[in-house]
Amino acid sequence: MRPGGTLVLDCAGLAGLASGDRVARAAARDIAARGGQVVVAATTLTEVLRGGPRDATVHRVLKGVTVEPVTAQVARTAGELLGATGLDGHRCALDALVAAIARDCPRPVLLLTSDMDDMSALTDQPEVPRHLRISVHRV
Repeated sequence: MRPGGTLVLDCAGLAGLASGDRVARAAARDIAARGGQVVVAATTLTEVLRGGPRDATVHRVLKGVTVEPVTAQVARTAGELLGATGLDGHRCALDALVAAIARDCPRPVLLLTSDMDDMSALTDQPEVPRHLRISVHRV
């Protein structure tokens, strides 16, 4: 594997890492060993945190995670991704925000999700060389 890179976590990826999912933990260890970063969209926090004691494990994980803001440009890109894929609705809008952030991350990018179909469509970049495309994996 090349040095650096980015592990992007959607809601399921962040929850998986917080709960000790073996795939998520292995991916986080690998990216750390390569000097890369783990990233979540700020909106992902809305999906995972509920303000109770069960949030403690997520907060521990977040100490080593970069929380990317949803800027106007990210929101525009997400909307364009929804238009290009024909996806719609609140759930897809949140996924599109994660995908828009993933597209701007240092490569290689691994995105952990439970929604393989939508995330694969939203991150598809056929114009990008295969070795630089976002790799979407189930958690």
